[in-house]
Amino acid sequence: MHRVVLKPGKEKSLARRHPWVFSGAIARADESIAAGETVQVRAADGHFLALAAWSPKSQIRARVWSFDETEPVDAAFFARRIKQALQRRPAHSQGTGMRMIHGESDSLPGLIVDRYADTLVAQFLSTGTDKWRDVIADALIDITGLKDLYERSDADVRQLEGLPPHSGPLRGTPATKVVIEEHGIHLTVDIAHGHKTGFYLDQSANRRIVRDLAAARPGIEALNCFCYTGAFSLGLLRGGASKVLSIDSSGPALDIARKNVEANGFEAGRAEWREADVFSALRELRDAGRAFDLIILDPPKFAPTPASVERAARAYKDINLLGFKLLKPGGHLVTFSCSGGVNADLFQKIVAGAALDAGVDAVIEQRLAGAIDHPVRLAFPEGEYLKGLILRKLDPD
Repeated sequence: MHRVVLKPGKEKSLARRHPWVFSGAIARADESIAAGETVQVRAADGHFLALAAWSPKSQIRARVWSFDETEPVDAAFFARRIKQALQRRPAHSQGTGMRMIHGESDSLPGLIVDRYADTLVAQFLSTGTDKWRDVIADALIDITGLKDLYERSDADVRQLEGLPPHSGPLRGTPATKVVIEEHGIHLTVDIAHGHKTGFYLDQSANRRIVRDLAAARPGIEALNCFCYTGAFSLGLLRGGASKVLSIDSSGPALDIARKNVEANGFEAGRAEWREADVFSALRELRDAGRAFDLIILDPPKFAPTPASVERAARAYKDINLLGFKLLKPGGHLVTFSCSGGVNADLFQKIVAGAALDAGVDAVIEQRLAGAIDHPVRLAFPEGEYLKGLILRKLDPD
């Protein structure tokens, strides 16, 4: 097995069980190491640190499989890790959609697996998981007893690994669209062309919380921005909102959202869908003097890398400022960031600055995070990418 030797003092993060080795920490490594190959990572004094997958083109040069020198990385290894991940998952209390494997937090860096009813969708996002794709696929089918597995390895992060995008059926004959149930609501998931693996399972618990907010104030008017296929919107309707305006730039996503309204038996007139740039649409609503009792801001990842945090901060401030302007006194603003480079403290500061510029005062009623099937390992804080705030706009003095 090839060895990768770190520079003096660079072993500290691995000693804390952080699973990444950056290129700048490496003193020397054999040039002949193939992408995805398992290597021994050793400290400058030669003592063993970890077994990891080699990624020659990424800034994250190695991702740790195991901190146990005696644990071979083979088919049995992946079967064992998949079983452990499933054992840690709660029962399907939220419905028939579930995150089964959550990358580094399940000690399988670069691997994402979601279950939608009886269909599995996997993302192989690192050279290590890409090398073991077929072994992992076979293990998933064998352990779950399911037949259909679809691959969605088309995320931008694969480019950083030097890997081409890949998408399509991997095992069985999976349908490209699947219907799941979440908190009593039926939702269509486009696993072939939708965002991520087709849906945002990480927001499942938060959608129920927002639904309960609406139920506590029957008849409210709500605004859902970056609505995608309308899961938050349908929760608001089920909670008793009289009218929900939902905005997204994707026409195909809105088509699915409209069908979701019909499939769940809601009156079509209670749901308004607008295909538009959200920033422009919010300004138009402000200029028209519109106001809402509850507003959801769930934008895409504005900061995919640390270098884009400053630009992302401006975007988050802009939409939250507009959100405060459109919110009725006493109303709720439910605002999110899924950018890993924007931590919870920074996000709160950005939102506080938006409130100040909007000339309003607000209180935090609740902090939100990812669903329980999206665990965050203590040694890997980068896994805590989703953060949210439920804010109530105070009445002016």
